[in-house]
Formats: sequence, structure tokens, C-alpha cells
Amino acid sequence: MNPTFTSSLNDGADDCMDDWHFLSSESADPLSREEFREDRPAEQKGKLKSKLVSAWNSVKYGFSLKQKAKFNKSSPVNMLGKSYDLGNEGDKERFRRSFASLLWLTYRRGFPPLPGSSLTTDGGWGCVLRTGQMLLARCLLLHLMPPGWTWSVRYCAVKDDLDLLRSSDSSERSWASDSNKRGRNLSLGSLLDRPMEATHRRIVSWFADHPSAPFGIHQLVELGRSSGKKAGDWYGPSTVSHILRKAVVASADLPSLVVYIAQDCTIYLQDVRKLCERPPPHSWKSVIILVPVRLGGQELNTSYIACVKNLLKLESCIGIIGGRPKHSLFFIGFQDDNLLYLDPHYCQPTVDIKKENFPLESFHCKHPRKMSFSRMDPSCTIGFFAKGQTEFESLCAAVNETVSTSAETYPMFIFAEGERREVDEGSATSPNSTFSRQRESKRRSDDTNSMDEFVML
Repeated sequence: MNPTFTSSLNDGADDCMDDWHFLSSESADPLSREEFREDRPAEQKGKLKSKLVSAWNSVKYGFSLKQKAKFNKSSPVNMLGKSYDLGNEGDKERFRRSFASLLWLTYRRGFPPLPGSSLTTDGGWGCVLRTGQMLLARCLLLHLMPPGWTWSVRYCAVKDDLDLLRSSDSSERSWASDSNKRGRNLSLGSLLDRPMEATHRRIVSWFADHPSAPFGIHQLVELGRSSGKKAGDWYGPSTVSHILRKAVVASADLPSLVVYIAQDCTIYLQDVRKLCERPPPHSWKSVIILVPVRLGGQELNTSYIACVKNLLKLESCIGIIGGRPKHSLFFIGFQDDNLLYLDPHYCQPTVDIKKENFPLESFHCKHPRKMSFSRMDPSCTIGFFAKGQTEFESLCAAVNETVSTSAETYPMFIFAEGERREVDEGSATSPNSTFSRQRESKRRSDDTNSMDEFVML
């Protein structure tokens, strides 16, 4: 039941593109009579049971099963620093590939028990951890893959997707016209040994639901225990930011990557430089900058919408750990007055990453989803990435200009020269203190002192 898209186009009066279908033809009728035949092999019955459990858990945990997302062909889609004209076939295909290349980390079930508990699923409580994973995964693709890399359709092609192959190369046309079985074998087998795909596969394995994975749910829960969190607790975007920083510090695989977390809505430039600088002949480290903010009181202050849009237009922006009330979502772009996002509330079986050529399809979503800006929860963490000193200086200039000119009241956050001692999230004052004077005097105590204001399901 991995969301898929088709190439059909709706040219109706509303000028919208109904171009991404949630269910493939293979899974559109999971409850057919044929599936329930008593003489079906045990393996196929097990797969059916798995599909039914996934569907039930997805509804239970709030994953929308709507069939289509409509996109206006006359308005550009902006996603992570790129703009796409969906009325243009080339741009539309580039958008498809770029979106499908993002790593999609969702609820999982059936993994080894989490540290200090007997839980074998994060369904219902781990969505902010999952959106944090997606932001970090976006950064790692930029850090380790070549510029402009996308997950080729031929790598993820299954029999429902072969019509998406568009190549002038005769050998690829020949492959596309081959049998469904051959297409599936190529997509999951021989094509996976290519160097970039090997790196892609390694990045995916770092987020596996296994205690050995450096950025998996087990490691994040373990690191959260020092902040008073445990498996089954609700994690807010600010807390998850600090957990991600600890995870990167603890990883032996990323010696040239650091994480900086803004404090009191301020990015202290000298602190960032001290993190990134290395003695010659080594170059600067790459840096993830995470900025926890609160853009309003109980609801989003609409004066910040323009600034959020402009930040998502920047190539240095790697997404937003945010959501709507009761739901954490990973925001990656927008069209008109709607945010584009990846939704972690889809409960899938755990993938055994120790198997050779383990399946990758469940780590990629092909169905873009949209949500009105007006539904956005004001608590969020905005992420940026710079690969080296030159990119960092460019990031500072572009982001500073954006936050200085977009807001009608206070800027979301500011840049400041100098340094400030890093404070652990457990003892830090609220990073949204800049805005606290604007709130009502009567607020619940857990609302005034914390960024972790998503409501648990």
C-alpha cells in the first residue's frame, strides 16, 4: 500500500492536476474475493494480513487515505529550494523524481523492543521522532550524494510504475517493455549495485528500526532518556532537535558533519564557526542549523506565512519539523496557500536491513500531500544545511534577508555575532521567549515553558 502516482492528467474546469494516486492498481482492491480464497498459499495470506493491519493502524493513527492530491497547473510548486511548473512536462517529471527521492520515515511495527520498555512499535507517539529523522535524512542525501541526485524511477519501478520510464536510450526502452517480472527483478536486484545507489542504501540503513542503526528509533529513544524521555512519551520538535544533535555527535560515520541548535531564537555565528572550523589542510565541516520557533500563541500568526514560504524557497532550507495540532508532519514546500508535506502516520512492517538488497519502496513516498497554512501548528523547528564555509556565508546572507523582510512584527529568529554557551535542552529557557510577551497572560504552564506542544493522540 505504498502511495503511488500515475501519469493521468485532469484538464477540467478547475485547472487542477489529479496526478498522484494513493493506491496502485495492485493494491486498489485488497479485499477482493480472490485474496480471501482458502486455498491461497500461506505466504500470500500473511501478506494480506499485513496489508489489513497496516490499513487499520494507518486509520487509527490518523493517516489520511484520500485518493488524490490536486495541484494547480497554473501555479508553481516550490519544494526545498526548487520551483516547478507543473504545466510543463519536463518540470512535472522533475518534481515527481525529486519528491520520490526524499526519504519517508513512518511508524513501524514488529521491531525489537525499545530501550527500557517492551514496545515494538512507535505507532501513536513517535511521529515527531519520525519527522526529525526525515529532516536529518534530507541533510544526509545532500551531504553524501552528488548535487541534483534523484532516485531513478528504474530503481524503484514495479509492474505498476513501468509506464513512468521515459528515456531515449533504446536499451532502457527495451527494458521498460520487458515483462513485469523482469522489471521487478531489475529494480530490486542488478541495478542496486551502482555506486550512488549503494550510498543511498547505506543512508537508508542508518534509519533502520534496529538497535544498531545510528539514527534509528532505538538510538533516538536511548538518547532521549538523558532528557527525561522514554519510549511511549511525547517528543516535541525542540527536544527532537537536541536528540538529533546527540545522534550525529555519537555517529562514527559522519566525522565531517555537525549540528547547531539556535537558542532563544538566535543563531550565534561565532558558535557555528567554532563547530565547523578545522585546522589546515582540512576543510570546514558541513553543518545542520536547527531553529526551534513558535510562530504565534494557540494558533499560527498569519503574518509569518510569507516568511515560511520564502524560507522554503531557499536551497539551504532542508525542511520543517512541524505539523498541525495532534499531528507532526515534515513540511518540504508549498503551492499557493498550501504546504507540501510527508506524513509519518502510516504504520508499516519493519524492514530487515540485514538482508541483501532489502526492499526500499517503503522508504520512499510517491504521493505528495497538501495542507492549508491556516492549519499549521505554531510550534516547529526549521532546518538549514551548509556544505562548507562558502555555503554557510551564503546561507547567513539569504536567510537573514528573508527573516528580516518577511515578518510584519518580530522576525522569526535573528543572527548575532559572538558566541553563547550551549545549554542543554533540559535546563534551557524557552527558545520562544522573543514572542512570549505577546501571548495572553493566562496560559497553561506546559504551554508557556515548552516547545513540545503537540497534543498526544
